Amino acid sequence: MPRYAQIVMGPAGSGKSTYCSRMHQHFENSKRTAFIINLDPAAEYFSYPVLADIRELIEVDDVMQDSTLSLGPNGGLVFCMEYFAKNFDWLEEQIGETDGDYFIFDCPGQIELYTHIPVMRQLVELLQGWDFRLCGLFLIDSQFMIDTSKFFSGTMSALSTMVNLEIPHINVMTKMDLLSAKDKQSVEKFLDPDTNALIGDLHTNNKKFEKLNQAIAALIDDYSLVKFTPLNYNVEETIEELLLNIDMTLQYDEDQEVRPPPDIDPDDDVDSGVAEG
Repeated sequence: MPRYAQIVMGPAGSGKSTYCSRMHQHFENSKRTAFIINLDPAAEYFSYPVLADIRELIEVDDVMQDSTLSLGPNGGLVFCMEYFAKNFDWLEEQIGETDGDYFIFDCPGQIELYTHIPVMRQLVELLQGWDFRLCGLFLIDSQFMIDTSKFFSGTMSALSTMVNLEIPHINVMTKMDLLSAKDKQSVEKFLDPDTNALIGDLHTNNKKFEKLNQAIAALIDDYSLVKFTPLNYNVEETIEELLLNIDMTLQYDEDQEVRPPPDIDPDDDVDSGVAEG
């Protein structure tokens, strides 16, 4: 049987750890099990249990304090992830013979890891080699996305990640519960946007980049990467809908064994309703 995994990505501050925490809570409430693995060597605090923590292998603070390296926060994070790529056997040992088939990987927020540096692509290929079915979740803060220019910036980051990793991909607009009533109305046009109309908004502000903006809009339309799933933690239905989409992407339900109700013994004969005699 295959295993399944969510790869939770997105810029720093997009709510990845909060997402993992709420998803873990939702799994528990639904009587399901998901093992969370932290792959952020700069993480400080978890509000959920983790099966494995990359900081047991290497930590950003230790790298930055190494005088022979002289690295800052960004350089230290890249160093940690490249070290992780050279020691994937650590991850294999952590996952091991875990009695479960569903995992959530909480990943770092440095966008270069998904667009320029090959480590995340290497991780994806490794997991696929271990018979994992993967779904990439790219999280973006809705408070950032209510501005048209920032919407295109965030969408292009999501597109770069999708193209680089080449796995099924869902975009999630987080922190909808933090938006004001006015901003909630404004963000609606970005959930399933008309890129031509949005480009018109950009032209109003700056006609200098009109052709470039049109090319970007055409690129986004060509990849059909313009729809975002809103996530409001105060509305349980948004969590359920997102998880349903993820499970469908992973083909999770299709692989689950059909089980009889707990009060029925599968070895007992079932009355067919046909009279004997």
